Amino acid sequence: MFHIKAVLSPSFTEAVALVTIVVATISSSIILFEAPPHVPILLSILLLICYGLAKKISYKELEQGLVKGAGAGMSAVFLFFFIGILISSWMISGTIPTLIYGGFNLVTPLFFFAIVFVVTSIIGLSIGSSLTTVATVGVAFIGIGGALDLSLAVTAGAIVSGAFFGDKMSPLSDTTNLSSTIVGVDLFEHIRNMGWTTIPAFVLTLIFFAFMSPTITLDNTADIALFKEGLLASGLIHWYSIIPLIVLVILTIGKIPALLTLAASSIAAIIISLFHQSLEVAQMLGILFGGYVSSTGVEEIDVLLSRGGMESMFFTIALVLLALSMGGLLFTLGIVQCLLQKIESLLKKVSSVIAASAMTAIGINILIGEQYLSILLTGQAFQGPYERVGLAGKNLSRVMEDAGTVVNPLVPWSVCGIFITTVLGVSTLEYLPFAIFCLLSPILTILFGVTGKTLTYNKQA
Repeated sequence: MFHIKAVLSPSFTEAVALVTIVVATISSSIILFEAPPHVPILLSILLLICYGLAKKISYKELEQGLVKGAGAGMSAVFLFFFIGILISSWMISGTIPTLIYGGFNLVTPLFFFAIVFVVTSIIGLSIGSSLTTVATVGVAFIGIGGALDLSLAVTAGAIVSGAFFGDKMSPLSDTTNLSSTIVGVDLFEHIRNMGWTTIPAFVLTLIFFAFMSPTITLDNTADIALFKEGLLASGLIHWYSIIPLIVLVILTIGKIPALLTLAASSIAAIIISLFHQSLEVAQMLGILFGGYVSSTGVEEIDVLLSRGGMESMFFTIALVLLALSMGGLLFTLGIVQCLLQKIESLLKKVSSVIAASAMTAIGINILIGEQYLSILLTGQAFQGPYERVGLAGKNLSRVMEDAGTVVNPLVPWSVCGIFITTVLGVSTLEYLPFAIFCLLSPILTILFGVTGKTLTYNKQA
């Protein structure tokens, strides 16, 4: 990771003690006090600096570790800026509203749970946010399920499965971008590689919910009609609004670098918006920076469509830089290397490396309850072991998503788990057995690691 040279060789006891304090500080702040992770990470950085100074390490060396750690995330920072611009430009062009409208047209009386899963998957892909999907259309589906006297636990499981499938596979998702950039893999190469585990998980989940769906008459369609009417009232639903998406797909197939692909699609979206928008240059620039604000008058629609802009990425960018800086210090002080040495004998096989990285991602989710840190810390710790067994970086980025991103909503005290329970009114333990996609993803990634299927090796290996 970062190829940062350790300036200290701490004892195993010291390394464990420091990591325990860091984990306890961050997890207690997030779980007990529901605080953003930024401040506890900053306090952990201060703790590590004090430890280094106590060990007679110069402040300059510690500062270099911080800078090198943060520097590893600069490509992610620029990509996040373009993601923010892409989302806001896709809003004004009508690309995202049109995709959402198309998704609602799929809702039929038959296979209700399966349709809920498919529609939330489409909307999750469209907006790149699982929690926004849950808080908007997820709430609508829970209302319909309750009116039809259907199992709210199964309905919530279908919503969570679809929302996190969309979040995981969307080029607009911050976790997807983070996973690819942390290990230096092109965004769209990362997404394509995730298909090996994600598509089977999607198909199996769809079959499950199709089997679980009762034969019913969908009498209460008021919530769906409200969404569709609100979307139409926005004036953003047009057939030509999918052109920016087509541009994105074509450039992705052509293997154009992610940043250039996102920029080209954003430019196409801005041009498309001129057909139905009369925005001044100052307004356009304001939307690209601050995000699109919907004003349809329908609260659910406005929440769904008001998003994007460079400014919306600041929270994630700050978290990435702080977490990577902490990682840089952990490597500079030799703490991670010390811990990995203890299990190095177990990390000589491809299967054990993949299983260990997956269990680390799951463990961080359980201990800290934060999916970003699960992705970041797993990526930081296992780049070296993956290289040693000859595995390409995209294998690690896939595991980080399969066992990091989608596991967070299954933990009752996690950020996602608490949010979903609050919004849907269904406890985490109730919907957990039915969040099939989230359960299958880590199982499949470990299974493929054991069998050696779908893995990519470095050319020199």
